[in-house]
Amino acid sequence: MDLIFLIVFWSVPIALGYVFGRMAESRHYRSIIAREKTWLHLPATSLKTLLGSGPVARTELVTGSVVVAVDHFKKAASALRSLVGGPVQSYETLLDRAKREAVLRLKESCPGAHEIVNVRLETMPLTGNQRQINGVEVLAYGTAIYYVEQSAAP
Repeated sequence: MDLIFLIVFWSVPIALGYVFGRMAESRHYRSIIAREKTWLHLPATSLKTLLGSGPVARTELVTGSVVVAVDHFKKAASALRSLVGGPVQSYETLLDRAKREAVLRLKESCPGAHEIVNVRLETMPLTGNQRQINGVEVLAYGTAIYYVEQSAAP
């Protein structure tokens, strides 16, 4: 009886974490894909040189930051993976979503910009009291470039 209780006690949160975590992850990916299509016109590159040409009206340091939490299923899967080693695929989607979301927030922070150069990403794991990863923070930063608007010839 105690064994059945322990199995149920540990499997129910993991199963709920899997179901609700997948739902939240799918919803977040749909949002990311839709917003990426909206901001496709604004290039963001790690190059230090400008992509466009012409006189620059102004530049601006821009940032985008996000914190994404880990669900119970990802924690359990990573704990099992730590026993045998190898890549932790359950965290790969977490990092992918966090990086893409941070870059989107970076682009959303500079409406009217023509491009963003020198983009960098900083990643920080968020750990709890037992050094277990509870989430990840990603900061994207770069320089927004605003070109002088060229008026159309009459």
